[in-house]
Amino acid sequence: MWLTDTQKIGVGLTLFGVLFMMLGVMLFFDGALLALGNILFLGGLFLIVGPQKTFYLFTRRNRLRGTTCFLSGIVLVFLKWPTIGVLVEMFGFLDLFGDFFPIILTFLRQLPLIGSFLNLPYIHPFIDRLAGSHTSVI
Repeated sequence: MWLTDTQKIGVGLTLFGVLFMMLGVMLFFDGALLALGNILFLGGLFLIVGPQKTFYLFTRRNRLRGTTCFLSGIVLVFLKWPTIGVLVEMFGFLDLFGDFFPIILTFLRQLPLIGSFLNLPYIHPFIDRLAGSHTSVI
């Protein structure tokens, strides 16, 4: 699958957004880094998926709670309440994108080094429970 130039820029913005959010958390919830990370993450998501699909992702009825929490967390970070904002934002993020974790886990298991680590006997069931993926009995 080839990415367009706009999607490549979106991937870069999203990665920088995640990097700035992680740095903001590691530096004791630095509000400026968290706010910059939020802006970059949302901009990157917008460029990767496109405007219509982004709007559809955030406005679906079954994801309304996640959208409300995610955007409320961003607003709390902008209003200088970074600790509470990040917690609310994380809940919203898990509610919005939680369905994608089993897909991401399946992709990671196909990678050479990460896949062999994720398939170790004691790690495999723990990661499956954490991601919420279910295995078939058959």
